[in-house]
Amino acid sequence: MKLETIEIQDSDCVRTVWFNRPDRKNSITQTMMEELTNTFQALATNHDIRVLVLRGRGGNFCAGGDLGHMRNLPTETGNDPTARAYRRMGEALEALDRLPQAVVSAVEGACVGGGLGMACASDFVICMANAKLGMPEARAGFIPSQILPTVVRRIGEGEARRLAVVAKVIDGREAHRIGIAHELVEDQAAFEMALHNALDSLAWAEPNAVSEIKRIIRKTGEASTSEVLDDAARALSRLLRSDTAAEGITAFQEKRPPRWVARNR
Repeated sequence: MKLETIEIQDSDCVRTVWFNRPDRKNSITQTMMEELTNTFQALATNHDIRVLVLRGRGGNFCAGGDLGHMRNLPTETGNDPTARAYRRMGEALEALDRLPQAVVSAVEGACVGGGLGMACASDFVICMANAKLGMPEARAGFIPSQILPTVVRRIGEGEARRLAVVAKVIDGREAHRIGIAHELVEDQAAFEMALHNALDSLAWAEPNAVSEIKRIIRKTGEASTSEVLDDAARALSRLLRSDTAAEGITAFQEKRPPRWVARNR
């Protein structure tokens, strides 16, 4: 499939999705929403890819919705095509959040609106100190509709209310303080090194274990504690009976990397 707004690069078991509208700070159009949704949904069944990295071309992660594009959407009541179009962004975020693979966002420059939503749906976020993150939609008279649940899950209702209602764009240091970002870096060299180190660490994580961890964490917000603990116990039992767990335990006892680490290098 020919892609217009994103670029995909595969290296070993890592897939990098680049937002590729650098002249518009990688802002999101309907085409980008469709391409991202399709890419994330297809990746869910790709067992060759173990890590997804999200990055932006041209020094920006993603500047949210393209305002020029948004002004040209059709206005209609009833079965509203505009609402359907924006619901597609929610589908992209849901697909990203439910991926069995580890997801890393490398945030620099602008990361607002839908860009912030994708960062908040990631497992690990590296952020430049001078990056700009937020939900400024209220200043322009609209709302960050599809990203709000994802942001609330990431930083809680209180901080989500502050960012969305006050509509203030924060820097990477503040994003790190409130829990959007996990690792804060000051310059481009440190940014690239942090990403390299993250991928090196993720090479040790067994894919089935990563998938089960993510699934159980998601379920924690959807089911009772008793249901989650029962599910987690069954998952642990399944994994301990697997060949990969046997290899992992043996490798730990023998003080060597398990075989899946070597396959990811």
